[in-house]
Amino acid sequence: MDTADLVRAAQDGDAGALGALIAHHRPAMMAVALSLLSQPADAEDAVQDAALTALVRIGDLRDPAAAGPWLKMIVRNRCRTALRSPAPTPVDELRAVAGLGNPDDLLERHALRDWVAQAVADLPPSLRTVTMLRYFTAVSSTHDMAALCGIPAGTVRRRLHEARRALSAKLAAARSRPFDGAGDWRRSRAAAEAAAEAGIGGTFGAYLRDGWDPHVRSAWAGGRREHGFAPLIRIMDSNVAAGMLPRVRDVSASRDLALWQIDVVQTGPERVCAADAYWLLSMHDGRVSELRIFQRG
Repeated sequence: MDTADLVRAAQDGDAGALGALIAHHRPAMMAVALSLLSQPADAEDAVQDAALTALVRIGDLRDPAAAGPWLKMIVRNRCRTALRSPAPTPVDELRAVAGLGNPDDLLERHALRDWVAQAVADLPPSLRTVTMLRYFTAVSSTHDMAALCGIPAGTVRRRLHEARRALSAKLAAARSRPFDGAGDWRRSRAAAEAAAEAGIGGTFGAYLRDGWDPHVRSAWAGGRREHGFAPLIRIMDSNVAAGMLPRVRDVSASRDLALWQIDVVQTGPERVCAADAYWLLSMHDGRVSELRIFQRG
């Protein structure tokens, strides 16, 4: 197949065709990256990032014959972003496609949604966490990811590098397999909404007992650590009593990981919305076993 045929096949949901398309244009993409970045390793990262961007944006390419220039443009943008900052910055393209706001919209829109969901879900948990944060949430800067995950910024960068390599390898040898990635999001969204409703209604303890491990470990970005339900119930009840009500803004999910973006709405004569709070949940045997909370100042 020529380039146009590969693009059309990829837009119809053939991940293997997209892998072949990237492989065909990879030398030209690498040449662009090397012309802008001094380090070969940085150029390789830019090309891998561009390949992942192409994965979720291939449906937006209107002229299949223009795939080569389009891919080089993505690489060029990634390199310019890297040159503006010494650390990886959010890949805005992945959240700005036609104003999409969550992974469910993204996966539902593109024919490759099953492959994307499966590829991310197959990553080891440590790599999957930073991949979800980087590509599908607003917590996508190295600093914020490090604070939420409780790891050094250098570890975040290393894990992102490993995740990009793993996903690029999967793309190069793509095989489509059914996977309900959007279903993960819907289930997690329902759980988040239920948590907020239970908190406001004074039944947060019952909610936790229904789906969380009784020995759940909780950690805050500032260093605070707790175990069990009691501290979480106490904090939720105290906030609600003070008129600070939780409201779910966004959710990202992949198999046994989920990130909930929670707004805190202050009730009273002047309703205000506090700084975003992010809950990173890890599941084991279907129950939440670990919670990390990060709040932007």
